[in-house]
Amino acid sequence: MRLDREAEEAVLATLDRYAERYGAKDVDGVTELFADDPDVVLIGTGADERWVGRREIRRQFARNFAEAERTHFEWVSQHVAAAGNGAWVAADAIVHVVVEGVERSIPIRFTVVLEQRDGVWVWLHRHASVAAGGQSSGTAYPVTTEHD
Repeated sequence: MRLDREAEEAVLATLDRYAERYGAKDVDGVTELFADDPDVVLIGTGADERWVGRREIRRQFARNFAEAERTHFEWVSQHVAAAGNGAWVAADAIVHVVVEGVERSIPIRFTVVLEQRDGVWVWLHRHASVAAGGQSSGTAYPVTTEHD
């Protein structure tokens, strides 16, 4: 189901706030987009990046921003869908970072699950991933030689 234009714009505005606050390395600002629920979840691109609860999510952003000298989030595409007072976004983005003096541009896949509470869209779940290396276009699985 599609949201009406106003609701879709409100959902996408949360992504713009995320990008702005991420670029400013604003730990508290990014964290406050998430619901203050004990079961809110953030999954990042690293093997150890699965955080549950707002306090743990805040720790992840503090770590991200401590490692990066500069950050910038660029949305490439966004798709919004909804059901009831819930919505989800599937997006592609490029995260531009400077780490140890080296500028990197990392293409990521990004999903967010939101709920409207008292007229405000809050994040319940965020997942970011990087496409699997070694997986050719048109194939179902990445190919590795690790266990061959």
